[in-house]
Parts: sequence; C-alpha cells; structure tokens
Amino acid sequence: MNSVSKKRNSRAVAAGIIWEWLETGAFPDHLVETVEDDRAFVMEVVYGITRWKRSLEWIVKHSAKRKPDPEIIPFLFVGLYQVLFMNKVEDYAVVNETVEAVKSAGFPHAVAFLNAVLRRALREKNSIIDDLNRQPAVVRYSHPDMLVDRWKKQFGPEKVLKLLEWNNSRPGVVVRPNRFKTSFGDFVITAEKAGVSLSPHPFLPDECLCLAHGTAVADVPGYMEGMFTVQDPSTLVSVRLLDPQPGEFVLDACAAPGGKTYVIAEKMSGKGRIVAVDIEAGRLKTLKENLARMGVKSVTVMEGDVSDPQIMDKACDGRLFDRILMDVPCSNTGVLRRRPDARWRFSVRKLNEMVAIQKKIMTGVAACLRPGGVLVYSTCSLERDENDGIIDWWLSSNPGFERIGCEQLFPPDSQTDGAYACALRKVQGSDR
Repeated sequence: MNSVSKKRNSRAVAAGIIWEWLETGAFPDHLVETVEDDRAFVMEVVYGITRWKRSLEWIVKHSAKRKPDPEIIPFLFVGLYQVLFMNKVEDYAVVNETVEAVKSAGFPHAVAFLNAVLRRALREKNSIIDDLNRQPAVVRYSHPDMLVDRWKKQFGPEKVLKLLEWNNSRPGVVVRPNRFKTSFGDFVITAEKAGVSLSPHPFLPDECLCLAHGTAVADVPGYMEGMFTVQDPSTLVSVRLLDPQPGEFVLDACAAPGGKTYVIAEKMSGKGRIVAVDIEAGRLKTLKENLARMGVKSVTVMEGDVSDPQIMDKACDGRLFDRILMDVPCSNTGVLRRRPDARWRFSVRKLNEMVAIQKKIMTGVAACLRPGGVLVYSTCSLERDENDGIIDWWLSSNPGFERIGCEQLFPPDSQTDGAYACALRKVQGSDR
C-alpha cells in the first residue's frame, strides 16, 4: 500500500498513513506533515485513530461478521472513526468516500465487506457506543493494560480514570507573549482588536493564554514577528525552578525546539550567555529559527550529545555553568493527549532503555556545574522510574548535591501537559 499520495482522496491518504504506522511504527505526525491537500481532515482522522485504536479494534471485532484482511483494517478504522467519533461528516460521505478509497487502493474485493460494516455501524451507532461504554476502562478509553496498571499503583484508580479521560480530550492551543517585544496586556489588547478571543490559562494566568477552540495560530497577530510562542504552561515549570539570573552562564541541554531556551533568555533579560545543545540537527534548525523569530541573541547553539565529555568540554569553553537545565528525552507519558501514538510505544524494555540514557546524560552534564550552581532535571513523563527514581539514584551516589525543589504536574489537576522537574544544588566546596 502506498503510504501518502496527494492524488488520492483524503480517506485513502489517512488509511495509507495508518497502514504505515501499524506496519512500520513510523510516527504519524511526521507522516501527516507530508500531506498538502485537506490536511486538517487527514490530521483529525489519523490522530483520532491513533488515540482510539483499542476501542476501534473492539468495535471491528464485534461489528464485522468475519475477521478482516490486514490491509483492509486501516480503511475500516478510517470509516468507523468518522461514524462514531466525528459529528460533522455526512453519512453518505463516510460510506461513499471510504469505499472509493479502498477501490483506489487496489482492493475491490473488500468493497462489499467495508460497505456492509460501515452501514451497520451507521444503523447501530448508539447501541455500539453504549456497548463500548460498558467495557473495561482500558478498552473504552483505549489505553494499553501495562500503562493503566502502572498508573493505578502510582496514582490510584480514581485519578487514573480522570487521566484516561484527559488523554483522549482534544488539546487546546496555549500561547505566551514574548516579553522582549510586548507586554502581556498589550498583546491581549492587540489580539482582541483583531477579533481573536483569549482567556488566561488557569495554571499560569499571568503568563499563558488559551485560544478559543477553532482559532488558528495564524489568525493571532504577531506570530511571524515573534510576538508570542505556542507553549504549554507545563514547559515553564522547569525554568521557574532553574531561576536563571541576568549575567549568568547557563546550559540548556537537549534544548530543541527552543521553547525553554527562549524563556531562560527572557528571565535573564538578554544578559549573560546561554549554550543550547541538542543531538538532532533537524530540531536544531527549528530551534535557531524560533530564537531568531523571537529576537533572542544571547544563545550559542551547538549540535552534539551532552553525555559525551568532549561535547561538554566544548560547551563549557573553559568555564563551569552557573545553572543547567536538562530536559531529557523520555517516554512522553505525560503528553499522550498531544502524542496519542506514544501510548502504544510504551514498554518496560523501552522504559529501561530510556532510564539508561537519562542516567548517562545526568552524569555527563552534572560534571560541568560550578559549586553552588543549580541543575534542573525535567521530563514530560509520569513514570517514577524517569522522575524521582533518577533523582534518588543520583543523590545516593553523589552526596555533593542536595535537592532544593521538585514539582510534578498531573494533567487533570493542572490542566496542562504532564511534567516533572527537580532542582539540585551542587554544594559549595564539592567536586561531585
């Protein structure tokens, strides 16, 4: 099956992306980026299917009279998602266009089967939804057993249900005015004059603003001029703990795409020096573009692996850092609302691999902090192994560090993405 083609109808494009995701594990958001025609619709269908995959599998199993061929499953998902989870698509369009998509993909033998399943789903929509809502939480909220079992032990069943609901809700768009170029109040006034409705975010009402549903970022005045960033409030927690000061020498490790780098520069009033390092060249390109758009000039950008002593020697440039932010790669279990496919990538093996990487980064970066300096370790994970587990491991073998503050955001409570941040101070006179 061809994965993405602009010449096929949008249902065929969506089915192709789902096929590639199921077969190869490719990232759906990367595949969607290649779509030019009807991208909003394709994105809605693809993200919806990745989010509701387990529920859709249950629906297929209980609605189809026989087991579908593997190559037909993406088309079933595309059609059933529209029938059961989208309210603005006409019934005839769901059936006709999805059937046409399976024809154009070269599977004419599946037309009658697909047509029958979709028409049955249309007739029995309410009863299907009622039956789904009676299934165990892992099915009706479409999450893997392993994650839910882990979370129940960590947070308790009641909080987990709220988390599952949150993960399946539509993420809003949150913006933060650029204090280098405008004040919070002036930004709100300018937006309102342009007819853009904004509301303070409950977690950080003095820093972040929510766009009304349906408002495109491009409709907000000043984006290309760098008057604001699109930034979830959770990303500001680690910088708040870091508390960078004007004139300091600061490292932002794993810095791309640069949202935290910009906030650090703002907190430092553009005075001092920031070194931003990331291992991925493509993401560094985005970081440079973002910093240029925001008007930030006090940042040295480097490509490299911060766990490599040679890279860190180059970053230090003969000095030790006053403050270090480590926003390390992680399992992303705190951002499943925005990255729904990440729930299906989670495994204990991958978690252990990620923990090993985090420990390696911590070891490489902490050596470059001056005595009395502050290091903040942060993730967008909810897993204890990647959060308090890393800090406990580090402190148990490095008595020259002390914990001075930690914060974990639980999404349903904070109304933000999930995040963890912990600040450590290197004790004066300590070599480790």
